[in-house]
Amino acid sequence: MSNATLSPLPSVDRPDVAARLREALLAASFTADGLLELLGAPAYAALARSETVPAMRATRGDTPLETLVRLFLLQQPVPHARVEEFLPVHACVESGWLVPTGEDEVAATVDVRPYGGPDGEDWFIISDLGCAVGGAGGSGSEGRQADTAVVLGVGGASTTLAGITVRTPVPAALDLGTGSGIQALHAAQHATRVTATDLNPRALHITALTLALSGAPAADLREGSLFEPVRDDETYDLIVSNPPFVISPGARLTYRDGGMGGDDLCRSLVQGAGERLSEGGFAQFLANWQHVEGENWQDRLRSWVPRGCDAWIVQREVQDVTQYAELWLRDAGDHRGDQAEYQAHYDTWLDEFEARKVKAVGFGWITLRRTTAAEPVITVEEWPHPVEQPLGDAVLAHFGRLDYLRAHDDAALLAGRFRLVTEVVQEQVGLPGAEDPEHVVLRQHRGMRRATKVDTVGAGFAGVCDGSLSAGRILDAIAQLVGEDPVLLRDRTPAQIRLLVEQGFLEPAE
Repeated sequence: MSNATLSPLPSVDRPDVAARLREALLAASFTADGLLELLGAPAYAALARSETVPAMRATRGDTPLETLVRLFLLQQPVPHARVEEFLPVHACVESGWLVPTGEDEVAATVDVRPYGGPDGEDWFIISDLGCAVGGAGGSGSEGRQADTAVVLGVGGASTTLAGITVRTPVPAALDLGTGSGIQALHAAQHATRVTATDLNPRALHITALTLALSGAPAADLREGSLFEPVRDDETYDLIVSNPPFVISPGARLTYRDGGMGGDDLCRSLVQGAGERLSEGGFAQFLANWQHVEGENWQDRLRSWVPRGCDAWIVQREVQDVTQYAELWLRDAGDHRGDQAEYQAHYDTWLDEFEARKVKAVGFGWITLRRTTAAEPVITVEEWPHPVEQPLGDAVLAHFGRLDYLRAHDDAALLAGRFRLVTEVVQEQVGLPGAEDPEHVVLRQHRGMRRATKVDTVGAGFAGVCDGSLSAGRILDAIAQLVGEDPVLLRDRTPAQIRLLVEQGFLEPAE
């Protein structure tokens, strides 16, 4: 299917119609909460899996909300006379949101998905028909994925990036590869000026529609790849990107395939962000990276970090090359086509990985922060376990703790006072009936939900930290209790304190 088969898009020059349509949708409770109440949790969750049958069954009535779900989410024509009762149909047809069909019905030209903002805002994410739910799998037709300019709606990657983004008020934010505009929409709530770029002009058009229908300020929309549309003299306080990070042989699909060799696109994105960041600014990305035979994957990612930036890189998942190829072949719908062609595509992927000596592919988050520190801190770790979204505040706190530790040598650390962070519990692991545990684990129940082993001194120290005593005085008391030399204990414990502070188990009390 060629790009020409994609539906014409609504006009971006009729903000009055977008405002009237928004008012009508809200009046009919066509919102995230309204959908959940109408469909019920099972049918609502099924939509995210690209399964529409439960939602079809739940919308067999004739209420305005049921009609809107069939029209904008399930791509069903609805009677013109019925929808005219609660939508400005004439204006919507005139501006391209709706199109008449042959039997006194109207159909939507785009998907409109209700989306709840972080503070209860009622937003709407626009995407191409069949792509409002379920990410790439929600295309609704085998040929849809062949449309290289297709613009998807909200997927898991989109919401993950939105959740980890630092949300402090900033003068300027940049959304690279904006797609349907979800990151630009979030940024518009706390950035004075938002710039959104995309290689696909259709995506820029759809982003404008997303912002308008959500009642958000317009963004500065620029066409181009990566940082190409950004002027040399421009810097930003926040840069976000959910880029086309898929490591694939070629660039079949604009929305997911980077078109560079291996993980070069993600590397270029990260390396190019440093000089575009204002002092103290954050750049946050989702990315894939190669695990290459004979190379440490953490060292590979450290080499990506630009000068003058602290970095926190978290690997959330690793797939071997066969799992990875199968995932993205299914994403493109290749598994539903000719079997010989599918196998040929599969072979091509494995040939590419073999030539590059790639044994696996990692997925995760990359956060940079521009700093004037003489020695930036780069943390690369693996944490595949469940976390509590949104994590933006936790990301901000992580870099605040780095600043604290960088400014405090061991002597200053021992003179400092600390508090055990709330929602941290202690677990003792060992055989039943044993006098002493094999090891003690501190576990967080918020944010990253980390768990870390500590020795008995570390556990005792953390348990006593309430901000009233300095670390050194606590260690002196512990030394007296366990019969250890307090000087030796003061010498060997700061490293453990640093780790507990860095990982968010302890916080400075001052």
